[in-house]
Amino acid sequence: MGIFGWLFGQFIDVIEWKDDSSDTILWRYPRGDSEIKYGAKLIVRESQVAVFVDKGEIADILGPGIYELETDNLPILTNLQHWDHGFESPFKADVYFINTKLFSNQKWGTKNPIIVRDSEFDMVRLRAFGTYEFRVNDPAKFIKEVSGTDGHFTTQEIEDRLASLIVTNLAVALGEDKRSILDLASSYDTFAKFIEEKVRKEFEDYGLKLEQILVENISLPEEVEKAIDQRSSRMASGDLNDHLKYQTAQSLTKENSSVSDMASVAAGMAMANEISKSFNSSSSQTTQHQTPPPPPNTKTYYIVKNGKADGPYSKDDLKIMVNNNQLNKNSYIWQEGMDGWKKMNDVLSDLFKESTPPPIPNE
Repeated sequence: MGIFGWLFGQFIDVIEWKDDSSDTILWRYPRGDSEIKYGAKLIVRESQVAVFVDKGEIADILGPGIYELETDNLPILTNLQHWDHGFESPFKADVYFINTKLFSNQKWGTKNPIIVRDSEFDMVRLRAFGTYEFRVNDPAKFIKEVSGTDGHFTTQEIEDRLASLIVTNLAVALGEDKRSILDLASSYDTFAKFIEEKVRKEFEDYGLKLEQILVENISLPEEVEKAIDQRSSRMASGDLNDHLKYQTAQSLTKENSSVSDMASVAAGMAMANEISKSFNSSSSQTTQHQTPPPPPNTKTYYIVKNGKADGPYSKDDLKIMVNNNQLNKNSYIWQEGMDGWKKMNDVLSDLFKESTPPPIPNE
């Protein structure tokens, strides 16, 4: 290469950025030590903004279009460079391209549980995650507050910071919302908008516009979820005793792996039935007085009264009736196991024995 080729090679005559990435927010044109030719062509594509920085100070910002770089379209840079009218020499300046497209499907989530008060569970630890969308709407502020002199800034470099803003305000939103965690699932959209209002201003401080937040899940600790599942299962069974039998059968089936499946279930159901009876017995004792057990089984008798069978009577009843002359030795009597009616004297002769006092002792 001749000396003239080397000289002309130091002047930049076309400045553009062909972005083929999906996560680059800012890219600095690699000028190196070269100078920008006065009248050079600047190509800014849709969803791009070109920012000129001179000696660390933000100058002109140009939107989509094709420009010939001269004093007419670089008024701030012209003023900073103290260009006289008609100045046409090459100049040095850093050119940053900023991607203003929508960056979607950005992830956010709680790294640690958030402790909140809940109307159903008193205090619970919650985890949450979802996605959000943003774009750069103030390029100058974004460079000043976020990217600085970084020549290649991606979403990965700011995602933790933005996610932290969302999670911090999520805790505030959960604290202010009085609904139970059980009711949040039906209103994730409303809850997301509530968080969005809290976070929007902090995004704007970075030169960003928060377009949308989506709440995909707010979850309880695993042990609480299991308790809710058990409660739901019991409610679905419709009866506490049935649920108790089912749980016992399930437990015994798992523990007695050496027994056949059907035998384990049968044994479990039998034991559950006994537990259920015990449960019912103890429960009923708390709601009513305990009643005595029935008296032991005693023999009962039937008598003939006014030509009809009458009874049953106990032996004590018959004794009272004998003493009251309602029955005598010839009255007919029958009890289960006898082949027919018989006279009382033949069956219960001891009822008719006359008791006489013993002789009076001699003094």
